[in-house]
Amino acid sequence: MSGCTVFADKHELARHAAAQWLERLAKRDTGQPFTVALSGGRIPKLLYEAVVELAQPNAFDNVHFFWCDERVVPSTDDESNFKLADDGLFRPLQIPLGQLHRVQTERSEAEAVQRATDALLQHAASQALGQVDGQPVIDLVFLGMGEDAHVASLFPGDTEAIESRAVYRAVTGQKPPPRRITLGYPALAAAREVWVLASGEGKAKALRVSLANGSDTPLARVLQSREQTEILTDFRL
Repeated sequence: MSGCTVFADKHELARHAAAQWLERLAKRDTGQPFTVALSGGRIPKLLYEAVVELAQPNAFDNVHFFWCDERVVPSTDDESNFKLADDGLFRPLQIPLGQLHRVQTERSEAEAVQRATDALLQHAASQALGQVDGQPVIDLVFLGMGEDAHVASLFPGDTEAIESRAVYRAVTGQKPPPRRITLGYPALAAAREVWVLASGEGKAKALRVSLANGSDTPLARVLQSREQTEILTDFRL
């Protein structure tokens, strides 16, 4: 089942998501690490701006950041999802480096995948629920959605992704830059919460198709694998 909330525009969407995220953090047990997987794309920039505006001191104590996917580019490159979060969120809020677990794209892809997987599993092991079927239980995953209904770097037609049980894997995407490292479907299925931030009229058809019975888009596969997923959008279905 998916809950879908419609907002007047992308700014209202981002501010609502920021407020809800901060509310979740305020209610948690700060003695346990809270794990978040961030996405790339355009809407996260607005989300980070709203979070910086609304966050109280110490809101992100013991919050550990991971990535849904990362482009295989330097961490200082404008195409880097880490750089997007570092510029917009981490530096403004002075979040300690020890809480940031970026995909180490300066290493070989195989080693970067292994290190990203190990880091996420290590933090999952310290949580109450730990792992499910070998997958880390991430507290909160932010997903964007492309006009082809891809999420993270899980693209239509990637049959290996459907069969893989890997936490992270290297892929060749259908959008530049093509080399990427992404969470797999099983990790997204195991997460406690997944919020899909779908912004832009050009994505309306993809979301409608994904919500239809029997759909096989990447987003649909995520939705069908979970009991509940929150969808926040700025277009009417």
